[in-house]
Amino acid sequence: MMRDSLQSLLTAIAQAQNLPEVHQRVMVTVSEYFAARRCRLFFFDELSSVDPKWQGILKFATSVEYNPVLRYLVEHHAPVHEALVVSPKAWRAICPRADHWHVMTGPIVCNSQLVGGIGLTRERGNLAFTTQDLTDLGAICLHLSTRMATMRSPSVSCHLEIDRSKSSADNSLRLTPREIQIADLVAQGLTNAEIGTQLWITENSVKQALKRIFRKLNVSSRAQMVAQLQNALSRAF
Repeated sequence: MMRDSLQSLLTAIAQAQNLPEVHQRVMVTVSEYFAARRCRLFFFDELSSVDPKWQGILKFATSVEYNPVLRYLVEHHAPVHEALVVSPKAWRAICPRADHWHVMTGPIVCNSQLVGGIGLTRERGNLAFTTQDLTDLGAICLHLSTRMATMRSPSVSCHLEIDRSKSSADNSLRLTPREIQIADLVAQGLTNAEIGTQLWITENSVKQALKRIFRKLNVSSRAQMVAQLQNALSRAF
C-alpha cells in the first residue's frame, strides 16, 4: 500500500504545469519527504550553462569513472545510494564533503534515454538512505520522467561530457582538480593547515594554490571564492 504522503507527492507531480513549478514547489516537497539536506532535479544538457571557470568541477563530479553512484545510474537507469556501490571508507575518499555524507540519485528518462536525474544528500550524523527510500524514489522518478516528456524538448539526450568548444574562456583559467578540492574544503570551513593535513600537502602549498585560484577567479578573498563556488554548484545541481 502506497504511503499517503507519497501518493500526494505523485499527485503534485502530475498537476505541475511547468518546470519552474516542479523546481520550486515539487522538489521542495521531495526534499522534505526524504529528509534531505539538498535535493535537486538536474538535466545533463544544462550543465554547460555554468560559468566556464567552474566547468572543471562539474566534469569531475559528472565523470562516470570517478563517481560510482553516477556510473550505476548511467548503466542501470535505476535509483541508487552510495552504500550500494562503495564502502563507507571508499565513499569518504571519493567525496569528503560533510553535507554529502549520504547521497541518493534516481533517473529521469525520456525516449529511452537518460536525460537527467534527481540528486539528494544528507549530512554527517544523519541516517543513511534505505531500500524503502530507493523504492519511493523510483516511483517519483517514473512519474517525473513522464511529466518531463511533455515539458521539455523531445530532442534532449544524455550528455555527460561538457562541450568545451562552446566556451571562449582560456583553458589556463580553468581550475585544476586539486584546486577544486582545495576550494571545496575552504567552502566547508577548513583552515589552510586542516586542508593540508587532509590532502597530505604542506600548508604553504595550500596558500600558493589559493593565490592561483584567486587570480583565476578574479577574487581577493576566501569569502568571494566560496560565493562563486556555491553559486556555480547551485545553478548546476
